[in-house]
Amino acid sequence: MRRGRLKLLAIIALFALPIVASTIAYHFFRPEATANYGELVRPPEQITTARYLRADGGEFRFPELRGKWVLVASDSGACPASCAAKLTLMRQVRLMLGRNASRVARVFVADDTHPVNPEVLVPYEGMLAVTPPRGMALPLSAVNDRAHCYLVDPLGNVMMRFPAEADPRRMLRDLERLLRASQVG
Repeated sequence: MRRGRLKLLAIIALFALPIVASTIAYHFFRPEATANYGELVRPPEQITTARYLRADGGEFRFPELRGKWVLVASDSGACPASCAAKLTLMRQVRLMLGRNASRVARVFVADDTHPVNPEVLVPYEGMLAVTPPRGMALPLSAVNDRAHCYLVDPLGNVMMRFPAEADPRRMLRDLERLLRASQVG
């Protein structure tokens, strides 16, 4: 009789042990590391629908780029060295995507309302440069934060940000992972 109880307890312990161990691991040994390099924006914010002016004189609104992944950076329209570094980073990462490069658009927002000199954009072919209309004060957001480059998903959500001096290879890995998993864009 005593042997039967010990066997029963051993069987119960055998099945209960993984459940108890996983519960303890979940509550006390939770891993914080993630696979992504960029910082996720939590909760994702909808990109602005405000009207901007293109460098060529037309109007632009971010919803025009729905269905594409969008890299967004902002800086002065005079585009100092820090600005040129961000634009170069965005160009290089997009080019490294190879055949998926057409799925990613790039937007530069001149957040100080100074128009962008077209000669500055020559090395960054395909970069869309926009400025807010005069009198529009931009709140601190994905289109007015010089410290980061932002990634907008095809549905118009600002979902990730990268440091302005990001590592292009790690940024590329994030983009490749997202593009591979994406059903949209």
